[in-house]
Amino acid sequence: MENRPQSVRDVAVVLGTRPEIIKLAPVVAALGDRARLVHTGQHYDRELSGQFLAALGMPEPDEVLEGVGGAARGQQIATALQALTESFERDRPAVVIVQGDTNAVSAGAQAANYLGIPVVHVEAGLRSYDRSMPEELNRIVTGALADVHCAATVTNAENLVREGVPADRIVVTGNTIVEATRASLRTADGFAAPARAVPNGPYVVATIHRPENTDTREALVRVLDGLRAIDAPVLFLMHPRTRAAVERFGLQESLAGVEVLPSPGHAEFLALARDAALLVSDSGGAQEECTVLQTPLLVVRRSTERPESLASGHARLVTPDLDLAALANAELADPSRLSDRPSPYGDGRASERIAAIALAIADGAPPAVAASVAGTDRPGRSGSE
Repeated sequence: MENRPQSVRDVAVVLGTRPEIIKLAPVVAALGDRARLVHTGQHYDRELSGQFLAALGMPEPDEVLEGVGGAARGQQIATALQALTESFERDRPAVVIVQGDTNAVSAGAQAANYLGIPVVHVEAGLRSYDRSMPEELNRIVTGALADVHCAATVTNAENLVREGVPADRIVVTGNTIVEATRASLRTADGFAAPARAVPNGPYVVATIHRPENTDTREALVRVLDGLRAIDAPVLFLMHPRTRAAVERFGLQESLAGVEVLPSPGHAEFLALARDAALLVSDSGGAQEECTVLQTPLLVVRRSTERPESLASGHARLVTPDLDLAALANAELADPSRLSDRPSPYGDGRASERIAAIALAIADGAPPAVAASVAGTDRPGRSGSE
């Protein structure tokens, strides 16, 4: 673990999952020695966290919570909330940064807010308006508690305004996934095919892990049958949750015809995804990454909180009533349709804007004043989209 002076580490960055590591890596880099990294332990293992910390140049966490990983959602949030409260009471940060919509975000925002510590919410304002999604509830809770809302797009900012968040607390920063993806792509060529031979000709990369696709046998069978019926080789990058569901439901034979690979590192995933003809995923991050990679994506979900990816033409929502294989084969028949459409998620400078806001708060600026230092537009004006 890197030894940093206790007095310097006054910006606590709370994270707990692989997507948070990827998206917060450039923010932590911009914060430098002011960052205090707290991992809730939700996904703290080599496959889901360890390799990403190392590959993205992140320091080892200053603190890893215990008793969170593998627990039910309510227990995860309650355990992390108690542990973070105790941590912040022992060594009070000047500001806390949380990112996205995980259980770590809800716990981090609550722990900070209840102690009177300002909260900066990165990727604020996403809304699916589907309260059956656990992430939606985490977004709503964090939206009620945050002091500065760093919205990735104008659409996200307008969602917050409609919910009554003061406009002077909202900043359209862009999404850190743009710079995180570009940085990983710079090293992606070295990861293009070390673990396996990439198929000759067009191929599909698939990732599935969300509860709506893995928690029932019927839903998982529908997805696996759809993947097997696609008219191109399918590389199925299997998440541990999905692997466990396949074993639980005895669906090993349903994987026949697709090539199953373990979850790769970020650079390896991006190399495979960049060169693929099509992505099939239920991941939120993939909906953003595809706009940088210029690879079309089928989003296997009932709803999405990222309508910008749909509006830009990079992604299409595949709800359970639609034929996944038919839509995939139609996409494969039109391989050049994106033709360098710009990403709707900003200019690749989100992390420096977010770090500037957090550091201004840590140095004593009120949140509304700190929100003005990023130099971006506010809701209602053209911003970083």
